[in-house]
Amino acid sequence: MTHHSQFVTVKADDLGNVINVSENSPEFGYVRVQQLVPVISNTGWAKPQKRSALIKGKIEDLKMFGFKDNESIPGKIVVRESFMPFNLKDSERDLKIAGDTGIICRVDDQPIYRQTFFTYDLNAQDELIAHTNTDEIREVAMASREMSAILSHHERKAAEATL
Repeated sequence: MTHHSQFVTVKADDLGNVINVSENSPEFGYVRVQQLVPVISNTGWAKPQKRSALIKGKIEDLKMFGFKDNESIPGKIVVRESFMPFNLKDSERDLKIAGDTGIICRVDDQPIYRQTFFTYDLNAQDELIAHTNTDEIREVAMASREMSAILSHHERKAAEATL
């Protein structure tokens, strides 16, 4: 389904820098792009998803593109999920986490890695892997909601006591 925009938007950082310099190698850097993508979940729930990706390269090469903040450039952002880490030096960085539960999405014992990529190819599709540890994630999410309800109840009582 490719009904979403055929453009991504270049986004500067909080200081207005469009090209961000790599902390490890000053000759390399990246430009962040964003896109709002309409996604329909496996359960049929339609929801726009804000995606961002990095266009990486040598600083001098990135400068040649002349990227400007809020500029639209043709292309799209796709999600790729894999059982192999995208970065072997820092494999933890790309682990697919279920919402704000902190639980790593897995198929049996295999963790799923997830990364977003910018591409000019408008026919490129997301490559997704459905996780199988749904019960574990659901239990943690329910426990988390219950804990939040208990805490907000105690916070309300404490606030009422100070009135």
